[in-house]
Amino acid sequence: AGALVGPTHLAAAASVGRATLVVHRRPRIAVISTGDELVEPGAELRRGQIPDSNSWLLAAAVLDAGAEPLRLGPVADDPAALHRLLVGLDAGEHGTVDGIVTSGGVSVGAFDVVKAALADERGVEFVRVAVQPGKPQGLGRLPGGTPIWTLPGNPVSTHASFEVFVRPAIRRMLGLADVERPRTRVVVGEGWRTPPARAQLMPVRRVPSDEVPADDVRSDGVRSDDVSSDEGGLPCVRRATPRGSGSHLVARLPQAHGLAIVPADVDEVRAGDTLEVFWT
Repeated sequence: AGALVGPTHLAAAASVGRATLVVHRRPRIAVISTGDELVEPGAELRRGQIPDSNSWLLAAAVLDAGAEPLRLGPVADDPAALHRLLVGLDAGEHGTVDGIVTSGGVSVGAFDVVKAALADERGVEFVRVAVQPGKPQGLGRLPGGTPIWTLPGNPVSTHASFEVFVRPAIRRMLGLADVERPRTRVVVGEGWRTPPARAQLMPVRRVPSDEVPADDVRSDGVRSDDVSSDEGGLPCVRRATPRGSGSHLVARLPQAHGLAIVPADVDEVRAGDTLEVFWT
């Protein structure tokens, strides 16, 4: 119980004559991206429009987490229309839906469609989380009991928010006992500033220790290329993009191997410091 059934589990069951196994049903998760500016990838762009990448990112992430995605694509900034769609999903009009994930419309802009659409739903709460990227979040249950996660719309925020808030919940729906990604200690090959009083999720890429410049020196005089051996051969990482964890830098996300976790009480990361990373 609590294990993901794989080839060896099936072989073991068959070897003792078990023709069937009792398993959890794969959850079905609806994915909705919001914004008048969004169009399907490949469509001709008009002034003020951008391709929708979030619904594809989230659908693939849902699939990778072990669930079945129902991608509903971009939805216009119409609170009434979005509310009707959410009510329909909650009522089963699109088949069985075990959860809903939205992106966009939850921040402090002049018009936030998701917050407006769910303003009268007492079971949904919008909060600010002390994390960067991904500060504005919403979560709760619709009247029919369907869980909903409303994520910010900037792509890196969407990616990081799914990893820390949605993926573990989907893994729990699958009945798995271990729902968190494993964390690893790494050595940082470069320094950067961090936002005050907020934990930071920095997209990082794993690099060989000889890629760390020899003149990268911490304030305590320790050279970063010497630290990996001093720390027992820990993996070395750098930021996936020189511009760090900017929430819009989706084109560089494929360069990231994971997210480094910088605690909220850290003001600056220095070359040679150690951090926890979960590989994505």
